[in-house]
Amino acid sequence: MNIVVLGCGTVGTSIADVLCQHRHNVTVIDQDSDKTQKVNERLDVRTLTGNASQSSVLFQAGVPSCDLCLAVTGSDEVNLIAASMAKAMGAGRTIARVYAPVYRDLSTFDYHRHFHVDRLLSLEHLSAMELAHGIRHGGTVAMESFARGKLEVDEFEISPNAAAVDKLIKELGLPTGIRIACVSREGQTTLALADEQLRVGDRVTLIGTAEAIEELKGMFQTGTTPRRDVVIAGGGETGYHLALALQHGRFGVVLMERDIERCEYLAAKLERTTVVNSDATYRDQLEEERVGTADVFVATTGDDEENIMACVTAREIGAKQILSIVSRPDYAEVVGKLGIDQAVSPREVVARQVLGLLHKGAVISRSSLGAGGLNVFEIEVREGAPITEHVLANVRLPAKCLIAVVVQEDFVRVPGADDRLHAGDTVIALIDDSAVAESLQMFSTNGS
Repeated sequence: MNIVVLGCGTVGTSIADVLCQHRHNVTVIDQDSDKTQKVNERLDVRTLTGNASQSSVLFQAGVPSCDLCLAVTGSDEVNLIAASMAKAMGAGRTIARVYAPVYRDLSTFDYHRHFHVDRLLSLEHLSAMELAHGIRHGGTVAMESFARGKLEVDEFEISPNAAAVDKLIKELGLPTGIRIACVSREGQTTLALADEQLRVGDRVTLIGTAEAIEELKGMFQTGTTPRRDVVIAGGGETGYHLALALQHGRFGVVLMERDIERCEYLAAKLERTTVVNSDATYRDQLEEERVGTADVFVATTGDDEENIMACVTAREIGAKQILSIVSRPDYAEVVGKLGIDQAVSPREVVARQVLGLLHKGAVISRSSLGAGGLNVFEIEVREGAPITEHVLANVRLPAKCLIAVVVQEDFVRVPGADDRLHAGDTVIALIDDSAVAESLQMFSTNGS
């Protein structure tokens, strides 16, 4: 594929390196000639020195004919403008990196649709979701990222004596607008098929409106769900996004931040999180916040050394599960020996995300839900695709393909059997490995 990377800082260089390893044709643009020279010496890429938001520079880089354009400069505004211009010029798909949460907050303004950018990418959000994946069920986290805040995604472990025990999914009589997306059993996550019999201990992921999920919760669980206590050290953007992802579930979240002004901001934004003005690098302050009794401790400060030291101390005083952000590659082999259960590298996370977007045709992105062979596909519905010819009940999709979410303009919903897809819609589909080729044929047009 022909790919243009706008910006060759740490992130841009890392992405270009990964793309080169996968034998793509890469062009890198940056206005700093020293940076482009270093990248040119280190990687097998074409480099240009210039402003990424100027049309002449984009034309010179071959953006009108590229398959993918990634705007990852240090400026959110430049990234949005450059990615929008690249899309208008004819780039196949465009991605803009953003740091400020406001650009991803759909309650204020939909920048994503306004600028016609295919994806807004936040390293901090992606890193937080990777950490959340290690704390929560991965299927829940993956589906949430596509629900765009318009639908709830929740996970329940089926209790003994619950109404759903030993029943087939088709016998549950779920109302329209809610769906069991996947079932996790014995470490395997599989598609929720109609003839699947639910057992005690299964973890089911539901997607639908908040009201519908709350109403059905009693079908899967009896009594109250034990709360897990999570302490997050560092109230930067990664810590904020992680607290946001956990605070609405069965977690009690404490967020430690040393800057008092940042604490006030976080407290206003995170209604269900306890924000404390405290420094996680001091043992006595970790003890004061009862980190020793926490189920999970996560270090998300902006400093690798501080993260590692806080994690080592948290392990010593009794925290059960330890996770951390670790950016430097040379620390990767050390963290496991220090008692850190999971270390997340923002560079590796964004590289996987970008590789998941390297698809032509209708597929926008693909990601795996781990063991079990289940994948989450984001697919564009195109004019003339077979999937548009009938209502979903009459579409001949493979049994191991589930259309979980449909996005139409600003409307996000769980589709019913009588719904019909139209060109311009985006669908989120759960597809088993064995059914991928057959399923994607239903979205193809003229062989694409």
